[in-house]
Formats: sequence, structure tokens, C-alpha cells
Amino acid sequence: MLREIVLDTETTGTEAKTDRLIEIGGIELLNHIPTGREFHCYINPQRAVSQGAFQVHGLSDAFLADKPVFSAVLPGFLDFLGDATMVIHNAAFDVGFLNAEYARLGGKAPPAIELAGVVDTLALARRKHPGAANNLDALCARYGIDNSRRTKHGALLDAQILAEVYIELLGGKQTSLGLMVESGAAAAGAATRAAPVLLGPRPVRSRLTDAERGAHAAFAAGLGAGAIWRDYLGEEGAG
Repeated sequence: MLREIVLDTETTGTEAKTDRLIEIGGIELLNHIPTGREFHCYINPQRAVSQGAFQVHGLSDAFLADKPVFSAVLPGFLDFLGDATMVIHNAAFDVGFLNAEYARLGGKAPPAIELAGVVDTLALARRKHPGAANNLDALCARYGIDNSRRTKHGALLDAQILAEVYIELLGGKQTSLGLMVESGAAAAGAATRAAPVLLGPRPVRSRLTDAERGAHAAFAAGLGAGAIWRDYLGEEGAG
């Protein structure tokens, strides 16, 4: 069972060493299919939000003032993440901020996230559409994904949109077709992967009546022992 978390964050600015996380949003996928499980939190960054960042996401210092600090939301985030693979657009940015927050915790920090283990949808898009614009809005336009709600950046909304983009980058609706049997087994609580369904030719049920079959057998019998029809009718049918 392939479990992935499509992740997005918002921050106070663009420098991971000095800026802080203020929002995390995550969407769970099983075999590239959204399960409906989500993670979302706002974080008190304990520093001011830059004007440039505020213009992007609209999260003000006043709004964030009563939110929990990063160390308080971390256990819930790690529990949701588990051992899933993270899927992030421009992964170096978000992973850089997560690792910087981890480092501030000192000895209580979880292991740093390795970029090599993260699926970067920006890298996927650049390989699939070289030379084209591959930001999230451009990808939504390319794949016909409705992003009209995205008047401002938001971690959970962007993760939801990115999940749709990710499926398209993998091949769109066709990707999920081969997973439907397995998904159904998982929903029923199956512990192991469902066996693939193999499609092959099916025998066609004869529509001949007994009278028609008898008339044809009589006709073939009149053609003699060497008639080719005997190969198809068999001994019983050939009379």
C-alpha cells in the first residue's frame, strides 16, 4: 500500500534560517487516491510576518498571536505524517523550513528530512513540460483544475490543489484505474494487496436452437467424411 502526504506550508518570509513556519496543510493519498484525511494547523511564529509574505497569504501577526507554537503542533503533525512519502511543490523550500524548525528544538528534534526521499512535483513538472511555466497556477490552467478559490495562498487549499495536479502529472485519471480493485480491498480492511484482475477472451454463448443445430449437422453429414465442418462439430455433432 503506497501512502503519501501532499504537503504545503506558509511562512513569515523566504529565509529558513531567520523566518518561521506559520501554517502546515497535508492531504493523505493511498495509491494516489485521496482518502479524505487531512492535517491543518496555524502556528505562532514568535516573530513578525514580512510584508511580502503577508501579501501572498494574508496571515497577519494579530491572527497568529494566539496560535500554538511549532513544538506544540509537532506531535500531531508527525503522527499524521507517519512513514508516508511527502509530496511537495518546490520541495527544497518547505523541507528547508521544516528542518530549520526541527533544528530549533535541539535534542528533542526528529531526524532531518532528506530531500532525496521527497517527491518534488516541481521537478516532475519540469521534466514533463520543459520550458513551460510550472508554478501551481500554471499547472492548474494546463490540466483544467479549478483554482478559483485560490485568491490567496493557503497551506491546506494549496495541498488539496497540488494533490489534483500530482495525479495529472502521473498520468491523470488513467493512473487510478489500475488501483480501483486494490483500493476497494483496502477499504474493506484487506491486509494484503488485492490480486490483479486479468482480462481475457470470454467464450460466446451459442444462440442456435436445437432445430438449427440438428439441420446443420445433417447438412454437414451429407458432405461426406472429409467435410471441414466435422472439425468444428466434433464426433457427436457430426452424427
